Amino acid sequence: MKRYFQPVAKDGSAKKPTLSPPSRKDGDGDGENEETLGDATKKEPLKFMTWNANSFLLRVKNDWPEFTSFVTRFDPDIIAIQEVRMPAAGSKGAPKNPGELKDDTSSSREEKQIMMRALSSPPFRNYRVWWSLSDSKYAGTALVVKKCFQPKTVFFNLDKKASKHETDGRVILAEFETFRFLNTYAPNNGWKEEENSFPRRRKWDKRMLEFVTQSADKPLIWCGDLNVSHEEIDVSHPEFFSAAKLNGYVPPNKEDCGQPGFTLAERKRFANILKEGKLIDAYRFLHKEKDMESGFSWSGHPIGKYRGKRMRIDYFLVSEKLKDRILECKMHGQGIELQGFYGSDHCPVTLILSELSSTNSKESEVST
Repeated sequence: MKRYFQPVAKDGSAKKPTLSPPSRKDGDGDGENEETLGDATKKEPLKFMTWNANSFLLRVKNDWPEFTSFVTRFDPDIIAIQEVRMPAAGSKGAPKNPGELKDDTSSSREEKQIMMRALSSPPFRNYRVWWSLSDSKYAGTALVVKKCFQPKTVFFNLDKKASKHETDGRVILAEFETFRFLNTYAPNNGWKEEENSFPRRRKWDKRMLEFVTQSADKPLIWCGDLNVSHEEIDVSHPEFFSAAKLNGYVPPNKEDCGQPGFTLAERKRFANILKEGKLIDAYRFLHKEKDMESGFSWSGHPIGKYRGKRMRIDYFLVSEKLKDRILECKMHGQGIELQGFYGSDHCPVTLILSELSSTNSKESEVST
């Protein structure tokens, strides 16, 4: 989620991390926009993590040991990252390759090397990485998958077109044997009726609705920073967020008023996406009550008017046919001092599913 109250530190503002030398170039995509990777693995992924890193490079530079320890403890099969904030490959004025990190300048080569060294060190050397990047240090997503659970196909758009990346690298869609896995970084709603605010978010929500309703042939696991808090229980201070304004501006439509991510218009569209897509909010499925300590995934800066103001805008949404397999869905940050956020303004969210039973497998085969 974009901060409107604190500038983000520059990527070059911290010392390089101390990491072991790279043993291989795994984690660096080969530049293809879509790949077919052969047979499915023997068993399916069951442990998932999503995290808006608020600049993946900054997290590598400043918070990597702590985050690495967390990943080692949880041992996810799939990691979905949003806000990578590293530019796509390609020189100035030339076409970009959103599937590879930029390395045509001395500074970009250094940054890529720092990232690749981090991803070649334990435990990440056991994973493969796919990128979908913006032309600049903005937005972008990454999908990090254990090598023993490689997807059959990976796309970088909602249309499943081989040569296309979504604008700003906001989508990675992986096809596994028994389910689809979707990692998205939804555009912020903004505050005004202008091109990069309300209309952009309305268009995004319309496309997401079309995607989930047209993808019912296989179970879906959809995660990421969805930039919306569904209900009042999903924010710490509903009155504060409902009344939020930018420079006193009040949108003409009352349903567009309030904090981006908590306007009535966004929440209604999100509810419709869940309903029409037959999707279950995994966290709320298990946690019915409001948790003021660790029930939110985004937190305002500890200094200023957003201190203690928190929202749940990072999700795992799963198809209804998967709901009986949900064992755990947890947010790993707590308190207003951002414990467990690993330097970001978002904390990691994890999901654990039970193994696919023979009964589930037969039901899935019938549905497809």
